[in-house]
Amino acid sequence: MTTNNTKRLFRTPDGIIAGVCGGLAEFFGLDVSLIRIATLILILFGGLSIWVYIILWLIVPKAPKRLTE
Repeated sequence: MTTNNTKRLFRTPDGIIAGVCGGLAEFFGLDVSLIRIATLILILFGGLSIWVYIILWLIVPKAPKRLTE
């Protein structure tokens, strides 16, 4: 038997706005607070557009129920 250990990016259902930062934190194995602070700093100082966040919100799927339990 083979197991599929590939990581997939999902939005977390318990996110503050859309779960994008929580999903990125789970995907990269980082603390969600670090991702949120980095995202905020990058948006405020022009390194990351708010449109990138919105696009990720639209294209990254929500986590399936079986992964969140």
